Amino acid sequence: MPTDTLTITDNRTGKTYEIPIENGCIRTHALRQIKVSNDDFGLMGYDPAFLNTANCKSAITFIDGDKGILEYRGYPIEQLAEQSSFLEVAYLLLNGELPSPKQLEEFQFLVTHHTYVHENVKTFMDGFRYDAHPMSMLASTVAALSGFYPDAKHTKDEQSRRIQITRLIAKMPTIAAFSFRHSMGQPYIYPDNELSYVANFLAMIKRIGTSTYKVHPTLERALDVLFILHADHEQNCSTTSVRTVGSSEVDPYSAVASGVAALYGPLHGGANEAVLRMLRGIGHVSKIPEFIKQVKSGEGEKKLMGFGHRVYKSYDPRAKVIKRVAHEVFDVTGKNPLLEIALELEKIALQDEYFVKRKLYPNVDFYSGLIYEAMGFPVEMFPVLFAIPRTVGWCAQWEEMVKDPEQKIARPRQVFTGSTRRDYVAMDKRK
Repeated sequence: MPTDTLTITDNRTGKTYEIPIENGCIRTHALRQIKVSNDDFGLMGYDPAFLNTANCKSAITFIDGDKGILEYRGYPIEQLAEQSSFLEVAYLLLNGELPSPKQLEEFQFLVTHHTYVHENVKTFMDGFRYDAHPMSMLASTVAALSGFYPDAKHTKDEQSRRIQITRLIAKMPTIAAFSFRHSMGQPYIYPDNELSYVANFLAMIKRIGTSTYKVHPTLERALDVLFILHADHEQNCSTTSVRTVGSSEVDPYSAVASGVAALYGPLHGGANEAVLRMLRGIGHVSKIPEFIKQVKSGEGEKKLMGFGHRVYKSYDPRAKVIKRVAHEVFDVTGKNPLLEIALELEKIALQDEYFVKRKLYPNVDFYSGLIYEAMGFPVEMFPVLFAIPRTVGWCAQWEEMVKDPEQKIARPRQVFTGSTRRDYVAMDKRK
């Protein structure tokens, strides 16, 4: 009769051990009992980059990379992107269920009326150089919020946690817009409580010389959908950073700032910029076959950016939605000449056995950069546009970690490969 255990025989000693299996996992701490002697530390697992190690249990986001499935709290991302709004999805991620009309109204009111930042935050941001990267400004300013809200240190207090989460979700677009205006040498625009979450952000970005700014409904909805698609993505680099830093029981502003910093890296938040560089480098549809040839042969270190994913081994479900949104945006803004190259490149790559065999399918970054550029955002703002919606996921994951009784301060082990013990050598005796 099969049982949910793993039987391990240590060939060094001949001893046999039975390790329980739970949720398709073994607890690696159970390996510690496997020793060659009484003073042996015990067996450890070695897994660089956590390729096959779960660091938590989570009920927020489900991904099946082989089948191309992404679900928030059980709801398919395609349905949410089609029928929901970003703040409705934010409520879902934070609370586990879709809101009633009254709950959504109350949540929207709370977020809308926490969008303003302390005037000293503006002074803080003014201290950055004129050419400071918006992402650097965002990370620093979010971290600085802990100085403005000292009550945030009460991480075990549920009411305090919810106040800080509301503040983070509400103020992130404001800080993001201020970082953009600073980099452009333009005055800051205050939030407008009469506008939606996305429209307010776009108004703070775009308004010049007028008291109001009318956002095109298609562009507003497009960015709202992009925010939904980017709201959470399980235990990625930035989310793991938030959980790891947050495990020290630091305030959520400091924890989320670590997520922003992780997203600043080109391997995480800068992938869509790399796609644009690749498409511009190709230059014309006629040059795609030669580019594909160079990618496959390794000539000139050419890479197919926006294809493939650590998790997805089929078509990224977010990419399917974004591809549709891209066409809607271009109907308003005019066609981006790079779109024709992107569509043809995708068509050829999906038919090429080399890429199909390696399960290299378009991911969320392949079309998102084209949309952001069409909406007038410089590439420096791309990771900032990623950070705004991902703040919801970071907050949901952070609170789940805080409430998890199994979580302790993160402290991974290492495999030491340095020198064995040796004595200090006096300066005059060294060779």
